[in-house]
Amino acid sequence: MKRAIAGVVPREVAEVPVMTVWPSIAAYPSGRFLGTLYNWRGGTYIFRLGNLLALASIPHALALYFYRILPYVGTRYTLTNRRVVVQRGLMAMDDKSVDLDRFDRIEIQVQLGQEWFQAGDLVFFQENTETFRLDGVSRPEAFRQVCIKSHEAYVGLANVLQQQVV
Repeated sequence: MKRAIAGVVPREVAEVPVMTVWPSIAAYPSGRFLGTLYNWRGGTYIFRLGNLLALASIPHALALYFYRILPYVGTRYTLTNRRVVVQRGLMAMDDKSVDLDRFDRIEIQVQLGQEWFQAGDLVFFQENTETFRLDGVSRPEAFRQVCIKSHEAYVGLANVLQQQVV
């Protein structure tokens, strides 16, 4: 299929991924607990208590890291030209999703322990009702901005097409 702009496909033709992110280990309660431990500031210079705990917990942190990408457990968040999807497993089977016109704002909520990992939860709202949540998104502001821009393009195009019909 020839496209005027590489990667751009009309939403009626096909659903194509725009961006995919993997959740941080801060998505899990155990990971958030590690994040709170690593934030401890007692001590001096590199010998801070949090840094020493980080060294001591390397095996546990590695286990969490590899757990999040296991074949039947692995979760990823994919933004497409139609929706935001939570996909699980090796074959990226859709678990849950929200259409791009089913929210009007996205907030970032950083839980205790997520700040050390530079992660947060993306919460999608329709007016004042929470419609969707992505847990432990690594560097959530970048993904939030892409979701907002895709939402604006999707809703804007829908409005233009609706006005043409009338």
